[in-house]
Order: sequence, then structure tokens, then C-alpha cells
Amino acid sequence: MVKACNSGWLDGGAVAPWFPWTPGSFANDAIEIVVTRLDVGPEAVRASAALLSDAERQRASRFVSDRDRRRFTVARARLRRLLSARLGVRPESVELVYGAHGKPALARCFADSDLRFNVSHSNDVAVYAFSPGREIGIDIESVCVIRDAEDIVARFFSHCERVAYLALDPRDRPLGFFNCWTRKEAFIKALGGGLSHPLDRFDVSLAPGEPAKILRVESTPGGQCGWTLHSFSPGPGLIGAIVVRKLDHGLASKVGSERITMRPLPRR
Repeated sequence: MVKACNSGWLDGGAVAPWFPWTPGSFANDAIEIVVTRLDVGPEAVRASAALLSDAERQRASRFVSDRDRRRFTVARARLRRLLSARLGVRPESVELVYGAHGKPALARCFADSDLRFNVSHSNDVAVYAFSPGREIGIDIESVCVIRDAEDIVARFFSHCERVAYLALDPRDRPLGFFNCWTRKEAFIKALGGGLSHPLDRFDVSLAPGEPAKILRVESTPGGQCGWTLHSFSPGPGLIGAIVVRKLDHGLASKVGSERITMRPLPRR
């Protein structure tokens, strides 16, 4: 269940109040998504750069495009602000580490928080997902017509997904394509394996209007794979997906019944 808070961008859902996350304040089934824009003025970009670590500044400097450098700087600074509010530390004090395939996580000194997070952006829109104690992956994309979509489908989609995609009305294929792509990307980000994880070893639903589901993971049916999948709309022309590890049976009356709250980050 996805609930939208104070946002005209989000599709459907009841309005629920948002409150800051602190260790122990969220139930185990509570997931939070923050949606924000990255198109800010020069002063905000400079303020954002001041919050970054030396490694992050070096990474920003490697972007050839000023636009891409600005987006990275603002997105990373906002992640630091969001994490700092939940950890009770200054944004510049947040320490991040990276997995073998680049997935960010909090450093060991913040292990007691048990806070997990993931980030995605498309053009000037960024989304941040937070979960207490459960691995999570999120992805957003801008829906558009891709000229070589069928080549990408043939290369990266599973057999089941290729059949489902080709069965769509041509008018529905752009949305079907990005439904599939965001769901697969969110899943491999949750796993932490990046694109090294074979994309044809699991199936997701993709038809517009049908529920977002993981249908299969190798030989395991989707309902028994240990993960849940949700689709959401972060903004006009955008589609998103979030994957989160299921609760243990002993922690929830209904496994996979996550409460997902979505809100925009107020622009400063």
C-alpha cells in the first residue's frame, strides 16, 4: 500500500501524516519514499557541495557536463540531509560505504540504527527510499519511446517478459517497457548485485494496469522469493518501482503488507 503525503505528483493513495524517522519510531513494515527535484539555483548548489565528502567532490569533478555535476552534487547532499535527520547527526558527519557493485550503505559506526536506503534519479527528479532493517531497492525512469526497444527487450528481458511485451498493443509498449525495466532495476539494486546479476533469471509483471509483481526468481515462484514489489508514479511522465525484503512471518500478520509513505522534500 502506497500513501501519498502533501504531493500533487503522486497517483492515488490516501493521505497520511509524515513524521521524522528515529531509531525505533517506525514499525518494521514501514517504508518511506521521498521525492524531490534537483533543479536548484547556484547558491543551493554551492551549499550542497559544502556538505560532500572529499571522495564525493572528486566524483562530482569527473562529470564532464555541468548539469550532471550539479545533479550529482544536489542529490548526494540531499541524501546526506535526509540521513542526518534520521540519525541525529550533522549531514557532513554521515559516513557511507559501498558494496562490491556500488550500492551505498551507512558505515559501521551507524550500525545500531539498522537504517537501509536506496536512491534513484531521472533527469531533475530524485527519489530516496528508507527502510528500518530490511534491504531495499528503488528505480525511476522517464517514460518515452525508445527506437531500439525491441533489441533491448531481446537482450535483457526474460523469455516470459519478452512474450508479455510483444503481446501488448503498440501504444502500451513504452509504458510496458519501463514498467519492466524499473522493476528489474529496483530488484537488482535491492540485491546489491548491480547489472552483474543476470536479468533473465527472474520475471516481473509489466502490462499497464496489472499489479506489480515478482513472478519468478530462478526456480522459485515470486510469492515465495522473499521480496515484495510495488510500482508508483513519482511525477508526470515518470514511473517508479520499489522492492523490499519481506518481513518474517513472526513480525507481521500478513507478509508483504508494507506501509509505504511517499512525500516530496520541501525545497529550501
